[in-house]
Amino acid sequence: MAGAGWIRVPVGDDAARWATRGRTRKVLLVVHNVTAATRLLDVIPLFDDDLRIQVLATCPGSSAFRGGIAELLAETGVPVLPWEQAVSTPVSLAISASFGGQLREIKGKLAILSHGIGYTKRLAMPDAGCRMPDAGSRKPEAGSRKPAPVFGMSREWLLGEDGRPVADALVLSHPEQYERLRAVCPEAAPTAVLAGDPCWDRILAARPYRARYRRALGVGRGRRLIVLSSTWNPESLFGDGGADVLPSLLPRLTSEFPADEYRLAAVLHPNVWHGHGPGQIRAWLDRARRSGLTLIDPLTGWRQALLAADAVIGDHGSVTYYAAALGAPVLLGAAPLAGLAPDAPVHAFVRTAPRLDPALPLRPQVDALVEEHRPTPGPAGFVSSVPGESAARLRRLFYDIIGLAEPDGPARLEPLPLPPHEPAVPTAALLVLTRPTGTGEVSVTRYAGPYAPPPPDAGEAHTAVHEDTRETDRLALADVVFRHGSPDDPRLGSPAEWTAEVLARLPHCALAAYVTGPGTCVVRTRAGALLRLTAGPGADADPAVYASALHAWLAAGRALEELTGRGLTIRTGGTAHPVTVRPMRR
Repeated sequence: MAGAGWIRVPVGDDAARWATRGRTRKVLLVVHNVTAATRLLDVIPLFDDDLRIQVLATCPGSSAFRGGIAELLAETGVPVLPWEQAVSTPVSLAISASFGGQLREIKGKLAILSHGIGYTKRLAMPDAGCRMPDAGSRKPEAGSRKPAPVFGMSREWLLGEDGRPVADALVLSHPEQYERLRAVCPEAAPTAVLAGDPCWDRILAARPYRARYRRALGVGRGRRLIVLSSTWNPESLFGDGGADVLPSLLPRLTSEFPADEYRLAAVLHPNVWHGHGPGQIRAWLDRARRSGLTLIDPLTGWRQALLAADAVIGDHGSVTYYAAALGAPVLLGAAPLAGLAPDAPVHAFVRTAPRLDPALPLRPQVDALVEEHRPTPGPAGFVSSVPGESAARLRRLFYDIIGLAEPDGPARLEPLPLPPHEPAVPTAALLVLTRPTGTGEVSVTRYAGPYAPPPPDAGEAHTAVHEDTRETDRLALADVVFRHGSPDDPRLGSPAEWTAEVLARLPHCALAAYVTGPGTCVVRTRAGALLRLTAGPGADADPAVYASALHAWLAAGRALEELTGRGLTIRTGGTAHPVTVRPMRR
C-alpha cells in the first residue's frame, strides 16, 4: 500500500498506467548525505543515453548530516523515492557510497563505493539493528579500550546481523584495500571488485586545465594559491576538539600574506557546510572572506581548487591526500592519528607529512615548503592502481549486475566544469605600502589585516578601502577609495560620475578608482585629473593596485605628465605589471 509522499511515476502501484517507458531496468542511488552524493554524481553519467535504464534516488535518513540533500537531489532531476517506498520497490541495481541505514532491506543487488580515499577512518558502530552512526564520533567512547572499527573495512560494517556481506559488490580502488579486507573480514572478500576511483580519474583528466582554474580564481603571474582543506569532526583543521588553531590562523593568513602575492581559498568538507549550515560557515569566516578568502563550493569546485593550488594547509581528510597525490606541497595544520586505520596509506602520510607550526610566522613556512618541495609517487600510487580505467570498469560491473549488455561506445565520466570567474575582491580596509623602485616604477604591497605596524623601511603607507566595505568608518579616512563594477551600471552612473561623487562626499580621499574590468580602471585625482589605467602586456594584477601605485606616485610629488607618455610599472612581489596612463575627456 502506498504511503504518504510516495511517487506514482515511474514506479508505484499503478506506474504501468502512467509511465511512458515502463519496461526500463531500475537503478537506485542511495544518497546518505551530500558527501556520499559527490561520488554517486561521479558515476551517474555511466548510464547516459541508455533508454533501457531508469535512475531513481532515495535517502535512507541514517546520516546525521541531512542538510542539502533535498536541494541536491532536486538539481539532478532524478525521481526521489521516500525510503519506505525505495525498500518496497524492486530494483536491478542499488548504488551506495556509504554503509549507513538498513541497506539490506533494498530489494535488489547492492554495489557500495567509497566516498573518499578508500576506507581509512574509524567510525563508531550504530546501535544494534539500526546501522545509524552515533553523533558522528570517530573515537571510542570514554572508558572504552577498544578503538572504533574502520568504516567500510571491518566486520562490524561489512556484515549484516546474519553474518552475510551487506554489499553484493564492494568497489575498491587499490589492491592494498583488498589485502586489508581479506585480513579483517574474509567473508566479504568475494564481493570485492577492483574498479579504480572515478573522482581521481576526473581530476587526472582535468590536469591540462590547471591554468584556467587559476585564472578563474584570479591567480595571476607571481601569485601563489594557498588552499585550506578541512575534513569534518572536532579533530579536523576546522574543528575545536584539538589545538583549535583556526581562530588564530585565519587573521594571520590575511595579515602575513600580501594580498597581491597570495590567493587564499578554503575547501571545507560537506559535513561541515551542511552540519553547521552554509550561512553559519559564512558568518564564522566573514572577516577572512572580506579580506580575500574564497570559500570553494564543496560539491563542484574543490577538485579544481586542488589542481590550481601551489600549497595546501590541511589535515587527515581525503581532500588533503588527493592534494598530495597531485604533487601539491602539503602542510598539516591538524594531524590526528587515532581516528585513522593504522594500516591505511593515509595513516603513513599523516604520520610523516610536514607540520604547520602555528607559533612561527606562516609565510616563511609556506614559502619554504613550496620552494623545497619534491613530489613523491607514494600518495598517487595508493589512490588508484588503475588510473583512468574507473569508467570502463564500473560500467562493466553495473551492467553485469543489471543483466544487460553495455551500450555501444566507451564509458566516459563527466569533465570537471570550469568554475565561474571569482577573483579576490577584498572589502576590508587595506594597508598599502609603496616605494619607488626605478624610473616610472612603484612597488606596492597590500595587506588586508589585521595588520601590525610596518617596519621602518617598508616604504610609505596609505589606506585603500572598497566602497562596499563593512568598515564604513574607514571610508572617511581612506586615501584611496575604489570599487569594482560595470562601466554602464545605471545605479552608479558612469565611472567619471562615480569618481566625482566619491571625492565630493569624502574630502579626505585623494584618489577614487572605478575598476571596470580585469585590466582597466578609471581614476580621478583630488586635483581633478580623470585618467584611464590599462594593463599592458603581461600585467594581471587587480587594477585597484594600479590606482594605489598612481596615488603613491603623486603623493611623492612626482608629475603626472611623466606617466602619461611612458606609462607606469607596478611591482607586486617579484612581478612587474606595465600599465598605460591616459587622460580621459570629462
